[in-house]
This record gives sequence, structure tokens and C-alpha cells, in this order.
Amino acid sequence: MQGKVRQLGIEIGMLPVGQKNCITDVEGVQVGHVTLDEPLDQNGAYACTGVTAILPHGGNVFQQKVTAASYVLNGFGKTTGLVQVNELGVLESPIMLTNTFGVPAVTQGTLSYMLDRNEDIGLTTGTINLVVGECNDSYLNSIRACPVTPDHAIEAIRQASTKTAQEGAVGAGKGMMCFGYKGGIGSSSRIVKVESNEVNYTVGCLVLSNFGQGGEFLAEHYKVSTTQNQSILSPTDGSIIIVLATDAPLSSRQLTRVIKRCGIGLGRTGSHFSHGSGDIVIGFTTAHSIPHTADQLIETRIQLREDHPIMNQLFTAAAEATEEAILNSLSQAQTTTGRNGHTVQAYSFHQA
Repeated sequence: MQGKVRQLGIEIGMLPVGQKNCITDVEGVQVGHVTLDEPLDQNGAYACTGVTAILPHGGNVFQQKVTAASYVLNGFGKTTGLVQVNELGVLESPIMLTNTFGVPAVTQGTLSYMLDRNEDIGLTTGTINLVVGECNDSYLNSIRACPVTPDHAIEAIRQASTKTAQEGAVGAGKGMMCFGYKGGIGSSSRIVKVESNEVNYTVGCLVLSNFGQGGEFLAEHYKVSTTQNQSILSPTDGSIIIVLATDAPLSSRQLTRVIKRCGIGLGRTGSHFSHGSGDIVIGFTTAHSIPHTADQLIETRIQLREDHPIMNQLFTAAAEATEEAILNSLSQAQTTTGRNGHTVQAYSFHQA
């Protein structure tokens, strides 16, 4: 395993990175994985997939919601829960990632986990909005066998911690490909400083990368060799799920403006948001804790002024962290063999 690209001498952008260079640099954010890597029968069927859970904080997310938003760059995807996230501007469940056919099982598992911890859901209060994102890992994973179960979702949530998240071919990223090479989970972060107020905000990004053809990767931008093992021609256009977290006090509308800039980082690597690609961004801020129930008529929240220069820095942070997270998903991944002996090579980030 090569490590993060910054350790290899490839520096992206101008803003400083957080201590872990990971989405968990945003205080309280947790990430957990469950990875499936095993044969299913003697005829080439193979489980090469998994589940990844992103929690905005360590408490009860249903009872203490956070401000959230989503943005669809290209809508060839099968996510759940984004309609309500955009309507109400809040997140009330973990963000779960898996393969395309694993969405029902992961949704069920996450629902069971949340029901166990909230006896009021569906009885004395309303239902819960679960957010699950997916990419198609069918080249390496026997996706029709549906190896992901509800218990895997529960275990991914239980495994979540504030430590530096594992990256590469782990969790939901186990069977994913990026630009025809091994992709998967990648993460990065940025620190935005407001000198006049001596205030720092953190922006963290985690991606599930599964997009692009080999010739589309703009390797020359990163001064790395374009001489590689043969890339795999993906049978589909692939997808990417981008999760952006911050502690900057933003409204849902402002957060939407910020997460739109994740598409810039995606485009810098060579993506053009292909026809059959589900390119979706989900964002949240931990600056607001929104109780599920309250007696007050009026809610008061702090938010940044729209025309302050800090907004441009947050835009920059979103673009830079996304770009670097995608590169980290490539650099951290290992050559992987899965269904019917299919093998996808790791990309080697050696200098040109």
C-alpha cells in the first residue's frame, strides 16, 4: 500500500490540511467499515464489497439532528433519503455507503439500529429518514448474490470511530474501480482560517470512487508517470458518492453552495460526469445541533455572512479536499481479485 498522495510528494491546492487529513478532522465525525472478501461458491462467485458508515457525531442523530444538504451532479444513482434532506435541510441518520443492490439490506439494518435506540419512532413521533448511497461494484463483486446483509450495516455503525478512517479497498470501497484502476474509499480535509477573528473551520471529505475510464485520468496534472499496468474497461460509466462535513456555521442553502464545489475537485481529476454515472454529494455541518422535539416557536441559529471572504475559502476547501480524497482512494487501494478471477490493478503514483 502506497499511502496518501501527500506522503508521496503530491500536494493538492493551497489550504492547509487537518491533522489526520481525513473527514474525521471535523470534530465528532465518525467513520466505520465492514469489508466482505470471500468466495461464495466453487464456480467463481465472490463477495468483494462492504458497507461504510459516516456519523456526524457520537450521540443519537435522530434526537440531535444536524444541518444538511445534497447536490446531484449526475443522477444515475439509487440513493435513499435525499428528497427529505433537501426539503427539511437536516440529517437524522448515519450516512451509509454500499453497492447498488446492497441498498435495501443496508437501509433495513440502519433502520433496525435506529429503532432500537429510539422507541418513539413510528409510535409517538414520525418515521425516520435514512440516507444510503451506492456505487456499482459488479466487475469484482457478485452483486446478484446480494452478499451484504442488514447485520453488516449495523456492524459498520458500531465500528465507527473518530480515528483516521481506513481508505482504499475497504468497506463500501472493496469492489470499486476508479479510472479503470482500483478505487474505493478516500478522504482528505482542509483548514479554513479567519485571521481577523482567530477562528478556524474544518472541511472534511470522504469519497466512494467508482468512476471514469483509464484514459480520462489527468495524471499529468500530478506529475506522476502515465506508464501503468493495463486499466480495466468498466462495463458501466461508474459513480462517485462524495460526503462533505464541516463545522462552519452554514444554513442548508449555504451548505448546498459549498458542496456544489465538490464537482470542481471531481472534474480536476478528469471526470466529465458521464451519462451513466451517479455523481452525488451529501453534506452536513456539525455547527448546529437541532433537537427532534422542542417547545419553542422560534429557533435561532448562527450562520456565516454570505458576502464574507470566508465563503470563497470554503468553496476552495470543498474543491481541494474532494480532489485529494479521490487521489487518496486510488493511492491507498491495493490490487484486488474478485468475481470469476477478475483482477483490478492498483494505480502506482511514481513520479514521472
